[in-house]
Amino acid sequence: MNNVNHLKVSSRIMLVVSAVMLVSSLFVAIWRIELDAPQYPEGLALLIYANKLGGDVDIINGLNHYIGMQTLHTENFIEFTLLPYLIGAFALFALLTAVFNNRKLLNAILISFIIFGVISMIDFYQWNYNYGHNLDPNAAIKVPGMAYQPPLIGFKQLLNFGAYSVPDIGGWLFIGAGVLMLIAAFIENNLLNKFKKIKTAYVAGLGLMLITSCTEIGPKPVKINIDQCEFCKMTITDAKYACQLATAKGRVYMFDDLKCMSNYKKAQPQPETSKFYVADFLNPTAFLIIQNATLINSENIKSPMGGGIAAFANVAAAEPYIQQYQANKTTWE
Repeated sequence: MNNVNHLKVSSRIMLVVSAVMLVSSLFVAIWRIELDAPQYPEGLALLIYANKLGGDVDIINGLNHYIGMQTLHTENFIEFTLLPYLIGAFALFALLTAVFNNRKLLNAILISFIIFGVISMIDFYQWNYNYGHNLDPNAAIKVPGMAYQPPLIGFKQLLNFGAYSVPDIGGWLFIGAGVLMLIAAFIENNLLNKFKKIKTAYVAGLGLMLITSCTEIGPKPVKINIDQCEFCKMTITDAKYACQLATAKGRVYMFDDLKCMSNYKKAQPQPETSKFYVADFLNPTAFLIIQNATLINSENIKSPMGGGIAAFANVAAAEPYIQQYQANKTTWE
């Protein structure tokens, strides 16, 4: 065997670690789809393993029956028969590449692994599409034109459920194995040297993008006469009194009156990570963190649902309206 094609020790170690990660992914969930709704404050989870479905499958099947979605059963998916063998084969291939100490084998497994990942995501998308579009025409609940396709990755609103589709522990192990193979291939093919001329500005920009993408999602712009109050189900018509609840997962609930948001909070207790926002009475497109806002209360304040509360950025801004409405200062608590 030509020494030119031999692998560095660090690359061989990364291949062995990749193999261990791939084998480990067979014993934990690879993907999860979480469903969040007011009637299920703790949420429901569909866990996808290499060889089975897990989590709250029976409850989800019961709910989906009403809207005509297919029930989920492990035996209906040929992928659960093939996937453990395919992942095991990649783990074995990674070990053999480390043992035979050959760069060409490393390039071959990396290309094969990438192709396998792309095909897997396409298959997952098609599964989601069929699952969300092929509905029973005799279902008890039918919404014309409505499809219930879960997101491939990320968040999507499905009626009153928020659906979150993200990798689980096994998925991150799978991704980590691929990253290690990629790093090894970069090292062995001297590709890292070609990136030494990247300017610091580009690196800083990438870091800023990553930080921004990881920050908590806050309030969203309210569409007047379109968006609906989560509590009373009335259309939001007056931006001055709009309120929002943003969860740690990025879901946003909108309300047309602080009274509605208060009643919703009492009915659906929220974790401390949730954030409550209220529109600035003087600048309705701006939302204030409710604990930082100055709130005034008066029966002369004609809010949509009779809450009688207006919010201001500070006491100085609120003072003229305290006089005008003969109001008293109050707090969210």
